[in-house]
Amino acid sequence: MLHVIALAVLPAIILIYYTYLQDKLQREPVGNIVKAFFYGWGSVFASLLISVPLRNMGAFPMEIHSFWDAFRTAFFGAAIPEETAKLVLLWLFLRKCKDFDERMDGIVYAVCVGMGFAAFENIEYLFASGSQWITTGIGRSLTAIPGHFGFAVIMGYYYSLNHFDRFRAPGAGIKMWLYPVLAHGIYDTIAMQAEVTPEMSGIISITILLFCFWGLRLARKQMSKHLLADSFAASGIDEQ
Repeated sequence: MLHVIALAVLPAIILIYYTYLQDKLQREPVGNIVKAFFYGWGSVFASLLISVPLRNMGAFPMEIHSFWDAFRTAFFGAAIPEETAKLVLLWLFLRKCKDFDERMDGIVYAVCVGMGFAAFENIEYLFASGSQWITTGIGRSLTAIPGHFGFAVIMGYYYSLNHFDRFRAPGAGIKMWLYPVLAHGIYDTIAMQAEVTPEMSGIISITILLFCFWGLRLARKQMSKHLLADSFAASGIDEQ
């Protein structure tokens, strides 16, 4: 049991540590990192408060038989409930967090929440896969975990813009929810399409990997932007 949990959680921990190292100006307290990670666990249960009512209202089907089914399930069964829950838990964590004093901090804590969610979800998937848990774990380490990481960086990037630069970025308040939902929904729509057209599973897998690669490049770019803005702020220079 412990080795399954370790494989499920390790990729998320690695990405949290990577993000933690990028915060070069003033790294966040380890206690906050751990706490935010478990807030991510809480977002799993919070997302059910949204997805279950949506399912009961027929917003998405129980089984996927067409592209439209995949699209509805991706957005209403996963992207909207999950990203909304993550954002709410991130807000609950940061609203009284005195250490949230730099733009990069929003990304760090969003990644902790996102990786907490991803780790918990990964544990469920690996235990459900039975004897195929190693294959499932490796596959999700290359796709689903980096996907959640990318969604989290986007959320944290715009969360910080809304908090520190609201007048310069007036649309950040909606973008911190909308953009992760769109990225997540597109990702899951592509992934779920494999259930409709299994003969295209190879092409779909390559597309997902390319999508994750794009997400990681975007994440690095957004981290660099906030780090640069924090450097200007620390030196008393207006980057504009």
